[in-house]
Amino acid sequence: MEKYAVITGASSGIGAEFARRLAARGYALVLVARRKERLEELYRRLGKKTRCEICVADLTQRAECEKLCEWLRDKDVEVFINNAGFGDCGKFVKTDLDKDLDMIRLNVAALHLLTKRMIRRFEERGSGYLLNVASAAGLLPAGPYMATYYATKAYVTSLTRAVAQELKEAGSRVYIGCLCPGPVDTEFNMVANVEFALKGIRPGFCAGYALDMMFQKRKTVIVPTLLMKFAAVGARFLPVKAAVAAAGIQQKRKVM
Repeated sequence: MEKYAVITGASSGIGAEFARRLAARGYALVLVARRKERLEELYRRLGKKTRCEICVADLTQRAECEKLCEWLRDKDVEVFINNAGFGDCGKFVKTDLDKDLDMIRLNVAALHLLTKRMIRRFEERGSGYLLNVASAAGLLPAGPYMATYYATKAYVTSLTRAVAQELKEAGSRVYIGCLCPGPVDTEFNMVANVEFALKGIRPGFCAGYALDMMFQKRKTVIVPTLLMKFAAVGARFLPVKAAVAAAGIQQKRKVM
């Protein structure tokens, strides 16, 4: 039976790069996103050499998440990449409430549901890899001017670390980790209404590094660049008020 890798948010950016690299590793693919035309474009590029299926789904809706899980039931899924997510930038009192709530539904609720469903499946299977795409924002105490986004990514890193410890204590062969990059050159900027103050890394490098750390090192928290590693470590030694204020200064520089 073919082994499948499932990537949510696969239509562009890091998600599309995960698809390319997992195809090169010999996996059949399930590509999940809202934009059918983008998925079909990626399918045309990968489908000639790789078994590739597309699933058009709006994961802000629980029913769509459940439908995806049901659709995967008969597939031997070995890798699941929870990549779907987005951000927004601006004062909390000014940002759009509906966008905030969609962000929470996608970045938190959908990721939580899919993580629980897939970890249960992997436990029954006896092995498997689940990678949650978080952010370096999730390693910091808070982010003024990107308040909701930082909060959602803190949830992702906290959840992932906790589940990883539970699996370790149970002697499980199932892997769970989270990818925490800084700026990446993707469409995130446009959706989040930001311009990064720091130079972004290439999505291909980000995805490739994450897979190496997942498969070879089984790292729980994956931070792709030295700069972000230093920033995350440095934040631990700052008083929380100072760390939050510093994050706020950085976010203000991003507002378009």
